[in-house]
Amino acid sequence: MQYRRLGKYGIQVSEISLGAFLTYGNSTTTETAQACIDRAFEQGINFFDNANAYARGEAEKVVGQALARYARESYVLATKVYFPMGPGPNDRGLSRKHIFEQCHASLKRLGVDYIDLYQCHRYDENTPLEETLQALDDLARQGKILYYGVSEWTASQIGAAVEITRARGFHPIVSNQPQYNLLARGIEREVIPLCEREGIGQVVFSPLAQGALTGKYKPGEPPPAGSRAADPKQNMFLKNGLVDAYVHDRIPVNDALLQRVQALAPIAAEAGMSLSQMALAWCLCQKNVASVIVGASRPEQVGENAAASGKTLPAEVLDRIDEVLKPQ
Repeated sequence: MQYRRLGKYGIQVSEISLGAFLTYGNSTTTETAQACIDRAFEQGINFFDNANAYARGEAEKVVGQALARYARESYVLATKVYFPMGPGPNDRGLSRKHIFEQCHASLKRLGVDYIDLYQCHRYDENTPLEETLQALDDLARQGKILYYGVSEWTASQIGAAVEITRARGFHPIVSNQPQYNLLARGIEREVIPLCEREGIGQVVFSPLAQGALTGKYKPGEPPPAGSRAADPKQNMFLKNGLVDAYVHDRIPVNDALLQRVQALAPIAAEAGMSLSQMALAWCLCQKNVASVIVGASRPEQVGENAAASGKTLPAEVLDRIDEVLKPQ
């Protein structure tokens, strides 16, 4: 396993990280979650991503229990705040009240004294940005969070936040968590150039496009039993199409797309990788990407994905991939 700094900052995270979205506390058993996390440690993964909204806090509980057997300093733990956690008007968003209450709730569910990376799950149009950043800075000064970041914020939103933190002497934003994969590349236009200038790293989710880039879904065939697309608890994004939030474009997962994905398989084989590994390695070719977050419902998936760390793709391979996936 290779490790990268989170932007320009000193903390190092594994190139492959394990996330809890749609799996732990939801569609998989606690025993499976423990087995996947154990395998992650065996593979050198030290970065675990979560959110308070995942299964309404259950994902944090499951992951916290699974991590309890490991030394706290041996892993980097991330979670998020923004989405509704109750019916009240203050049970959502990025107000000081909601951030403080949910940070304390996450600490309790995770069973830890501090969160390594606390992330704003989306941008809150209804709360002054300075209020949000002041709350995060206060939590950092209290030692309840070590770093903070954002998720799917636009370049202009990140830029405005950077200006406030610099002017007020707040702890800085260290990361952005966007969707990024071979099919959704919107962050390349504005977000990555800004973040490179400001030393902010990307921690990308859905690097396998909800499984569409694994090659297991074949055109004209039903999804395999046990796959995400076959599970009504997990298939909403594949069924409704993949959304690139940075270009406001929905990518339908149809036979035409699956045929193009299948055409990538020979390229991966020639490079000595599985299709999943090539898709992950492609994301890691972008130096502003610190880590790619994978989900796993079986320990063997963790092992296969972890093997993508440290793999490189020559320029000619990258060109062949672009040729296959270019708009028809």
